[in-house]
Amino acid sequence: MSPDHPPGLDLDRLGALLSRERPGLVNGPLSGRLIEGGRSNLTYAVSDGTAKWVIRRPPLGHVLATAHDMKREHRVISALHTTPVPVPRTVLLCEDEEVLGAPFYVMEFVEGTPYRTADQLAPLGPERTRQAVLGLVDTLVDLHAVDPDAVGLAGFGRPEGFLDRQLRRWGKQLDASRNRDLAGIDELHAALGRELPRSPAPAVVHGDYRLDNVLIASTDGGTDSIRAVLDWEMSTLGDPLTDLGLLVMYGMPLGMPDSPVSTTAEAPGHPSPAELIERYAARSGRDVSAVSWYTAFAWFKLAVILEGIHYRYTLGQTVGPGFDRIGDLVPVFIEHGLTTLREGLRKG
Repeated sequence: MSPDHPPGLDLDRLGALLSRERPGLVNGPLSGRLIEGGRSNLTYAVSDGTAKWVIRRPPLGHVLATAHDMKREHRVISALHTTPVPVPRTVLLCEDEEVLGAPFYVMEFVEGTPYRTADQLAPLGPERTRQAVLGLVDTLVDLHAVDPDAVGLAGFGRPEGFLDRQLRRWGKQLDASRNRDLAGIDELHAALGRELPRSPAPAVVHGDYRLDNVLIASTDGGTDSIRAVLDWEMSTLGDPLTDLGLLVMYGMPLGMPDSPVSTTAEAPGHPSPAELIERYAARSGRDVSAVSWYTAFAWFKLAVILEGIHYRYTLGQTVGPGFDRIGDLVPVFIEHGLTTLREGLRKG
C-alpha cells in the first residue's frame, strides 16, 4: 500500500467520514492504491494496516449526469448480499460530494483473482479452468433466480421494451462514433432489429457478466469458487438472456493472437459455448432457443464499444499501449455477429 493519496481519493476526509459514520471501524491512518480494471468507475483498495476496504467512485472530471451510478451499484450489491449471489458486503454510501468530489461507496475487500486472459487461466490446468467457468454459469443462474421484489429491487429498471431500447441505445452510440466506413455494421444492427426475440420474465441483469468481473479463490478443500461478482455499474432489471449472450460471446475464440482485447476461450479446459448454454438451460429451466440472437447482439455491442475507443484514439484522447490496434478488431466483431445471426452457434 502506498501512503500517498491516489488521485480522486482524499484519505484524510475518508478517514474522518468513516470514524464519524462507522465508529470503531478504522483503527489507524489510512493508505490506499488504485486497483486496475473496470470500465469507467474508479476502484481503490484502502487499509488501516489491519483491515482492508474497497472504494468505488465515478471517474475524475465526472459530471452529475451519471452520479446516480454509485447509488445504484450500492443498492444492488446491498440487496444481493442476502441471496446466494456472492457480492462484497457494503459498508457505507456517501452522496456528499464534499468528501471526495463525487458520490462513492465503501465495501469490504474480498480476496480473489480476476482472470482476464487465457494465459492467466493456463496455470490452473484444464480441469480447474473448466470448473471455474462452469461455476460462472451457475452463479449467473443464481442471479437470474433472484426475485427483485423480494430483495427490495422493485423499480430498479424498466423491463418492458428492454431489448428494443438496448438496440436503439447502442445504435445511437455507434452514430456518435462514426468517422469511417464499417462494412456490415448497419446490416447487423438492422438484422438484429428485424429478428428481435420475445423476452422471458425479467430478472436482475448484471450487464457486463464475464470471468474478469468476478473474483475466484481456492477453498480449503482445494476447489476454486467465485468469491464475489464485481462491477455492477450496468446492472438493471431486464432480459436475463443478454447476460448469457455476452458470456457465450466471451467463450468464443477470436482467432487473433496478441489481440488487445482477449477472451479466455483459448485456455485449455475452457467449456465450449454449447456447454455453457446447455448448463444454463438445464439449471435455469429457461428457453434458450434464441441464444444466437443474444450472442450476435453481444458482438454488436462490443463492436460499438471498441469503435468508440478507436474514435477517441484517432482524436488523441487515449493513453497507454494497444489502442492503435483496437480499430482492427471492430470488423472482426462485426463479422462474428453477422455469422452468428445467419448460421447460429456451431456445436462443439
